[in-house]
Amino acid sequence: MTGHSQSEALLDVLGEPLAKQGYDLEGVEVSQAGRRSLVRVLVDTDNGVTLDGIADATHIISDVLDSTEVLGESPYTLEVTSPGIDRPLTVPRHWRRNVDRLVKVVPRDGDEFIGRIRSCHETAVQLETDSGSNEVAYDDITSARIQVEFKRPDPTGKR
Repeated sequence: MTGHSQSEALLDVLGEPLAKQGYDLEGVEVSQAGRRSLVRVLVDTDNGVTLDGIADATHIISDVLDSTEVLGESPYTLEVTSPGIDRPLTVPRHWRRNVDRLVKVVPRDGDEFIGRIRSCHETAVQLETDSGSNEVAYDDITSARIQVEFKRPDPTGKR
């Protein structure tokens, strides 16, 4: 089984057990590291993931891997982590978790821009830019990434 098909199989077997415990499975990567496979699993929650949460998710994932044949008999190293700030915003929950943050948006048509996420729902996001407030449909966005701010304003807009 290739790394890509193993990743797909892992997504299938890990999603439900993690969801039952409140975790979103954000991705799985399988790569070779010498004679072992490196299995990297990304999990998240609406409130972020603490170290205790990573430990809890690791136990869940280990139990699933021990009870399935997805990885076969080959040795592997398991790494469980949360997505970094540089992950692309690809589904509505990513936008919801980043309300009030700056985001760089590359639209399907037009020039890229930076705006602050004010609200979002299942099909679109409300962004505040220098030129005002605009609703942008997710389908009209090619890519979007959070911008690092060292002094984020509080929710009332003050610095």
